Amino acid sequence: MNGRTEPAPTRTAPTQTAPTQTAPTTRPPLVRELLLVAGLFVVYKSGRQLATGHTGEAFRNADRVWDLERALHLPGEGSVQHLLLHGDTLIRLANTYYATVHFPATAAFLIWLWLRRPAHYVWSRRVLATVTAAALVVHLAFPLAPPRMPAATGLIDTGRVYGPSVYGSPETDHLSNQFAAMPSLHFGWALMVAIGLIVATRSRWRPLWLLHPLVTLLVIVGTANHYWLDAIVATALLGLALAAVGRPGLTAATAGRGADRFAPAEAARSGKSAEKDVILAGATR
Repeated sequence: MNGRTEPAPTRTAPTQTAPTQTAPTTRPPLVRELLLVAGLFVVYKSGRQLATGHTGEAFRNADRVWDLERALHLPGEGSVQHLLLHGDTLIRLANTYYATVHFPATAAFLIWLWLRRPAHYVWSRRVLATVTAAALVVHLAFPLAPPRMPAATGLIDTGRVYGPSVYGSPETDHLSNQFAAMPSLHFGWALMVAIGLIVATRSRWRPLWLLHPLVTLLVIVGTANHYWLDAIVATALLGLALAAVGRPGLTAATAGRGADRFAPAEAARSGKSAEKDVILAGATR
């Protein structure tokens, strides 16, 4: 005992770090987005019309694509169609899927993103617009008759035979360009829907969204509306579109959940660390 009293360690209240706040992502104006999407659809339909009237070239290209697939040893489209033809119900379901899922699924995807993930919506809309524009260029430069048309393929037009069908006779159908098989926007859009939902969500089940493009692939091939190469080219164009547009930013909802989830724990750890430093400092004096 030397008569000196050591000062008691001073304890300071741990500093509480406020959760990091992320600026909310502004939802794009609804009217503007409706006009943009409607304009994209009009351009899509108009562009397809520009490619009509190339019947001879479309059938010659079909022969080239068919021969190339055989040279590459790709599986025959007929094997998928044979599986679907085991029952009238199955082939009608495939025709219905082809006729009714393409546009509604993509529209529902964009609407949900606009409501819940605005930043991902803008990214997805840009990717879809880019891949669609690239596809229209290929449609104009390379008219292609689908495999249901050339007799050499041995495939049948399942929509016309079993129904329902979205196409009329190529000679009288003025609403669609039936010689725009490559690339398949049915598959390209379906793949983008799956990728967009996987990126925008956090569920451990989100890889199951890939079932949508997988089913779409089997449907477009089995109904003889597209070749395997149509889906391969669509995948390549989508990859280029994704690279050109870049990665999406964090949405307000995702960032908010992340801040709320981790900021309190980080603050508590910071406070405990500060308290420990003060105690150690007092003990060594």
